[in-house]
Amino acid sequence: MSPTTVRLLAVCVCASLSFCAAAAAPVRPQIFAPGVISGPAAEDSAAFTPDGDTVFFDRVRWPNAAILVAHRTAYGWSTPEVAPFSGRWLDHDPAMAPDGSFVIFSSNRPDRPGGKALDAVLADGKVAAGSGGHLWRVDRKGSGWGEPVRLPDTVNASSRTYAPSIAADGSVYFQRPGADGDFRLFRSQYRGGSYQPPVEVALGDGGAHKLDPAVAPDESFLVFDANYAGKDAPDRLYIAFREGNRWGAPIDLGDEVNHGSPWASHLGPDHRTLYFSSARGIPVHYPRTAAQGRQDMARMAAWDNGLDNLWSIPLAPWVDAHIAQTR
Repeated sequence: MSPTTVRLLAVCVCASLSFCAAAAAPVRPQIFAPGVISGPAAEDSAAFTPDGDTVFFDRVRWPNAAILVAHRTAYGWSTPEVAPFSGRWLDHDPAMAPDGSFVIFSSNRPDRPGGKALDAVLADGKVAAGSGGHLWRVDRKGSGWGEPVRLPDTVNASSRTYAPSIAADGSVYFQRPGADGDFRLFRSQYRGGSYQPPVEVALGDGGAHKLDPAVAPDESFLVFDANYAGKDAPDRLYIAFREGNRWGAPIDLGDEVNHGSPWASHLGPDHRTLYFSSARGIPVHYPRTAAQGRQDMARMAAWDNGLDNLWSIPLAPWVDAHIAQTR
C-alpha cells in the first residue's frame, strides 16, 4: 500500500471517529479584547448581538457585579459601559436571543417594586443575604432597551436560578438546584407566548453537578461545565450533541481548554465559537528577583493578573467531526 493511500485512509478513519481531529490538534484558547473587555477585574458571560458588533458581559468583584456593554469600532472595542438596564442590582449572566430581540439575565433585584434584594436559600437551609438570583427578560425597543420583566414562577422556582441560554424558538436553558440541592441544567419550552414548566436536562452521570449551559439556536448541541470526575473534582467543559429526543454522551473539550477552571460558556454570533471565562495566570516560583517582584505588582493592575477573563475557541473540530460521523 502506497504512503499516499495510507494517508488517505487515515484521513477517512479520523473523520469517522468522534473528535479525532480535536485530539490530534488541541485547540488553544485566545484571549478576548485584552485590556479593554478582559480587564483586571473578573469578566464572564459574553453575549453578542447577531451582527457581532455589540457584546454584553458581566464584570464582578464580589459582592459587586453589573452587566456591561461594548461596541465594535474601526479602532477595536469601545470602553465598556454599564448596560442601560443594569447597575442598580447584582446583575450577571446575560444571554442574547439568537435574533437579538431580547436578553435574559440573572439578578438579585426584588420580585416586586419596593422590595429588598433577593436572598439565596442554600441547600442546608442557610441564607446568603442578597446573593439570590432570578431570571429577568429585557426586550429590544428600537435602538434601546425596555424595562426588565421577571420570568414566571414556573422558571424562577428557586432563589438560585442562574446562567440562562436561549434557543431560536425562545426556549430557555438555565441552572438551578436539583432535588439533591446540587446544580442541574433545566429547559423551559417557550410555547404560545409563555414559558412551560422546566424539565431537567439529562446529561451523562446524573450525580454530577452541571452549570452554565450554552445551547445552539437549533438545539443541536450544548456546551456546559460539570464535575464528572468526582464531587470534589474541578469542573471541565463538555459538549453534547442532540441524538433524536435525547442528548448524546458528553465529550470533554480537552486539557488545553480545561485549564484555569473554565466556566460561563456562551456561543459567539456565528454559533460555532465558544466564549468562556477562565483564570489563566502566570505561574509564580519563589524566591523572586527584585525585577520579578516589581513585575508582579504591576501585573496586579493589568488584565492578566490571574483573575477570570474571557477566552474563545472554535468549536469546528467537534461540530465538524460529529457531522462527519453522522452522515
